[in-house]
Amino acid sequence: MTTQPPMPPAQPEQPDAGAVPTCYRHPDRETYVKCQRCERPICPDCMREAAVGHQCVECVREANRGVRQARAVFGGGHVTSPRVTYTLLAVNILAYLAEVVSTDWVLNTFAMQSYRVGLLGEWWRLITSAFLHAPPTGGGFGLTHILFNMWALYAVGPELERRLGALRFAALYLISAIGGSIGVYLLGISAVGASGAIYGLFGALFVVSKRLGYDPRGVLWLIGINVVLTFLLPGISWQGHLGGLVTGSLVAVAFAYAPEKNRSLVQWGGAGAILAVLVLLVAVFPPSLFLVGG
Repeated sequence: MTTQPPMPPAQPEQPDAGAVPTCYRHPDRETYVKCQRCERPICPDCMREAAVGHQCVECVREANRGVRQARAVFGGGHVTSPRVTYTLLAVNILAYLAEVVSTDWVLNTFAMQSYRVGLLGEWWRLITSAFLHAPPTGGGFGLTHILFNMWALYAVGPELERRLGALRFAALYLISAIGGSIGVYLLGISAVGASGAIYGLFGALFVVSKRLGYDPRGVLWLIGINVVLTFLLPGISWQGHLGGLVTGSLVAVAFAYAPEKNRSLVQWGGAGAILAVLVLLVAVFPPSLFLVGG
């Protein structure tokens, strides 16, 4: 009986040596460029610049997963350009232009007026008034009012935004603005201006400087000079300045001194608690409490 020798194992098909390589993501595109990591062919749309040569989309994405994202000093996202500061500058300027066009309507609708907030429930004035300033035809400071506040925001804002991160800086500014309006609500009658928020930034800059071990005397001089001007120059709302300074300092303490463990939770919880207290003050107390004796 004769036996047949075993058949040799099947050999895998060899690619045609003359075949033109195509992109692994776009088979209809010819390419002679390979990813430096996985060596798959990639077309120009799939190329990503690398330290040496190019890499494909998947390899770049996989490498980025292991890269720790840069963070701000106090846990916020890394800030390369202070966009929140620039946005606040733009909003203030646009609001001022609206005042120039229709002064009476803008001020009557959005300016901080204690009795309207307390008796008529026009709560939006607590925040909108912080983006308004003395109109150029209204006497007093006129154009100087917005120029000084915007200069202070431009000088102080970017540094704090880089230290805190964009979201925390925005929260600091807005809560400080509300704190300034609450100061007017409890102790004054009416006011406009970003000064409450600006004083909040001054207080925050002092807190951050102390936390980082910097010499805070320059900040104290800045605050001191502005406090003196507040009481020397007529027509300035010391109530708004005081409210903003105290509020901004407290928010900065919550952000700067939060422990490493559960930092974000403590920071946002502290800022939320401060905001809740401000809202409670408006809900419980009548406007101009101390001026009218309760």
